[in-house]
Amino acid sequence: MELLGEITADRPLLVLAVKEEAQFLDTALPVLLTGMGKVNAATALATVLGRGPRPSGIVNLGTAGALRPGWTGTHVVGTVLQHDLDSRLLATLTGETYGAPLALPDGGDVVLATGDAFISDETARARLAERAPLVDMEGYALAAAAELAGVPLRIVKHVSDEAGDGAARTWRESVAECARALADWAEANTPYRT
Repeated sequence: MELLGEITADRPLLVLAVKEEAQFLDTALPVLLTGMGKVNAATALATVLGRGPRPSGIVNLGTAGALRPGWTGTHVVGTVLQHDLDSRLLATLTGETYGAPLALPDGGDVVLATGDAFISDETARARLAERAPLVDMEGYALAAAAELAGVPLRIVKHVSDEAGDGAARTWRESVAECARALADWAEANTPYRT
């Protein structure tokens, strides 16, 4: 976890997993780098929100794998779900539902599946494509932490790969282009400089 800048109540916090995704941000806004995966994302965001002050909002910028053909570009997410939590089984054990999908304000109808596995094989991709067009490793965790803290969150993802065979290589090759697109989106859609 690394926090760049100072969080204040009058401006948003930009949250990204890794420095490669943030490399073109040139902003006065605070930037939180959480590390990859749900645990890193949730604990980093909960830590800075718990310390206070809380930002006016949170914008998660990051890369995502496309689970369905034709998905490219930058997308604002409307619903996020966990793909690696067997909530149906847990409900049979406890009678309670854990990890229900979370709706995000101003996100439209794009669904993002979040899990700790980097999806890089065709079988996993096909299975997840039935539930969502995009996949990442942090979105749901950030949404859950932000919801508990009562801070509004937007999730913005740029497609880096097709979440199938060769996805890891493709991510490494495309992350700079994705970072540029995410920085451009942030500049156009947030109070980027003071």
